[in-house]
Amino acid sequence: MASISIVFLLALASASHCYFAHADSNPRSLLDNGGLGRTPPMGWNSWNHFACEINEEVIKETADALISTGFSKLGYKYVNLDDCWGELKRDKDGRLVANSTTFPSGIKALSDYVHSKGLKLGIYSDAGHFTCAKRQPGSLGNEQIDAETFAEWGVDYLKYDNCYTDGSRPGNRYPKMRDAILKTGRPIFYSLCEWGVDHPATWGTKVGNSWRTTPDINNTWTSILNRADLNNKWAEYAGPGGWNDPDMLEVGNGNVTREEYRAHFSLWAIMKSPLLIGCDVRSMSSATVNILSNAEVIAVNQDALGVQGKKVYKNGGLEVWAGPLSDNRIAVILFNRNKSIAAITANWKDIGLNHSEKVHVRNIWKHKNLKSPRTGSLTSLVKSHSVKMFVLTRI
Repeated sequence: MASISIVFLLALASASHCYFAHADSNPRSLLDNGGLGRTPPMGWNSWNHFACEINEEVIKETADALISTGFSKLGYKYVNLDDCWGELKRDKDGRLVANSTTFPSGIKALSDYVHSKGLKLGIYSDAGHFTCAKRQPGSLGNEQIDAETFAEWGVDYLKYDNCYTDGSRPGNRYPKMRDAILKTGRPIFYSLCEWGVDHPATWGTKVGNSWRTTPDINNTWTSILNRADLNNKWAEYAGPGGWNDPDMLEVGNGNVTREEYRAHFSLWAIMKSPLLIGCDVRSMSSATVNILSNAEVIAVNQDALGVQGKKVYKNGGLEVWAGPLSDNRIAVILFNRNKSIAAITANWKDIGLNHSEKVHVRNIWKHKNLKSPRTGSLTSLVKSHSVKMFVLTRI
């Protein structure tokens, strides 16, 4: 990719003003309570590992695990139910009902439990007649009563899918649930899951707090790469209050190597993507814990400047990704897609630095500072299907 140093420097200089002003001007600011969606959401979602095999005990145990592992202190706050939590039919008053077998205590009781742990509860619905698994009703035509139900239950996050629709465009259907949520007065993070069909990055900031830019992810290296590339195209539209979403994390679900999972987590972090764990947090390996709990990588994702990092250089399968951070810093990833180890160079002109500028360099996977300042470029050997991730601080 050609050098984008001028654009990158302009973004660094103006991002704080333009992104915060943009977020404040959209209708979601009525619900942000001074902080909703100001950084990408962090937490857990049930779908990638459990699919429809969920119940209230799994959700409670997951909440407990986020506390016992220390993950909640790192920022993983949302405990999100995906599809299959409800009955197929509404009650006599037209309200959604929790599945009496798998969630016998109801969603309000579950919400109270999650809140008692200092966490937040997320739920799932659909801008269609049924949810994608077709095991419970969607919210199309019932937006207000469903939003009121979610608010009464104490829901903090809504993932809103796009199956079994009436054929109308997502851009026409999704604002109806936004308006319904606003009327409840409860701050609910609104996650648009229309798979990038209607280019939601171009209109999502006026509707929700995040928007899917991709089809569903699956637990393969090819899928992870594809979702990263698709999400990268929309970088300019993300910022505090509204985030591009390449789908949930697969880290810890097996079938992908440790280096590939580290690359997956690093890319999602620098892209300011939602960090929603998709594995079983009750039984994580030490390798999975080490990846998901890297506080320095998480800090890149949660940086207050809120500018999505992106691919700034590509030479075959060798890439440089970079993005500005607060306090005059820059996050950089050297990414090797190839099948053998290779040297990758980040040139200052590609990452928004003048050639003569000196920087301190910190490797945030090794938690070590490089011994001497660097000028002009940064080169390192990177293993196959792996990354090295740095934070550069101007001197």
